[in-house]
Amino acid sequence: MNSNQFLAGHGILLVLLLLVACDGGAPVAPAAVETLVIAHRGASGYLPEHTIAAKAMAYAQGADYIEQDLVMTKDDEIIVLHDHHLDTVSNVATLYPGRARDDGRYYAVDFTLAEIRELSVTERFDIRDGAVTAVFPDRFPLNQSTFKVHTFAEEIELVQGLNRSTGQSVGIYPEIKSPAFHRAEGKDIARRVLEVLRTYGYTHPSDKVFLQCFDPYELVRIREDLLPAMNMDLRLVQLIAYSREFAAMTTAEGIRQVAEYAVGIGPSMHLLIDQDSDAGNLEVSELLKLAHSAGLVVHPYTFRRERNQIPSYAKDFEDLLDIFINQLGVDGVFTDFPDRTVHFLESSR
Repeated sequence: MNSNQFLAGHGILLVLLLLVACDGGAPVAPAAVETLVIAHRGASGYLPEHTIAAKAMAYAQGADYIEQDLVMTKDDEIIVLHDHHLDTVSNVATLYPGRARDDGRYYAVDFTLAEIRELSVTERFDIRDGAVTAVFPDRFPLNQSTFKVHTFAEEIELVQGLNRSTGQSVGIYPEIKSPAFHRAEGKDIARRVLEVLRTYGYTHPSDKVFLQCFDPYELVRIREDLLPAMNMDLRLVQLIAYSREFAAMTTAEGIRQVAEYAVGIGPSMHLLIDQDSDAGNLEVSELLKLAHSAGLVVHPYTFRRERNQIPSYAKDFEDLLDIFINQLGVDGVFTDFPDRTVHFLESSR
């Protein structure tokens, strides 16, 4: 199945999503403010993450950028999937029994694209003591409707096609997942991702793309080796997790080094404000100030509306947005709920 056939087969669903999510049946314009709304895995608060349906809804809800997590298949295709495991978002264990590795996990890199296309995708779930439970129980029901894994190229064609048909200019925000793992499997995922980006016209800093990764060594390699060799120059973003492994990166010297190869950072929100802060006494770190002083944009993650996902210092989702956008002054946010974030920004003008 080629990409045109794939998108055509989902055409009715895409049209319905656009009509439902938009006032008067026309896609909502991305928020005309400096703060970027980045759809985290699409409109993943409403539809299974990284599905074409979730991406179409995110577009319709007015996201400025839509995120794509990228991994590789056995036959070197780039697909959109949160990590390189298939078993917590699909029926791979049922459809391909016996294909797990010794750790019990099913790896995308062990399957061809044709095999992965046979899978049904659902909301992310956990398996404990044989019981399957949704990670977010109040979101889209498990194992309902029909969702599939798609390629990076197919998602780019969706976004670019909607940009043309609506007159909007929504960007993409791909993440290269686990480059060291892929390298150990004999696959250069960074080079392959750049080849796809170049094919679709993303080659200059002015193009609507941020390329992100947690691995600083891979980002340096992209900046110093791959981009010059491919006659490309893209905006790179260093992701920073809330873990000891990244502690040195959050210092003044660490941020100075990041600024040598990236234009921004994507930190966990807990690196900007201590999650144990009180509402009247926010413990704000120096990270945002250090990053801005180094000329870096700051796009923290992940803003969700579920009560157990909101730090105790915020009253609700909108209060959390107000703290980070209006009080701290971040440059953008990754959110599972693009519509609520766009509405907040429009209401705050």
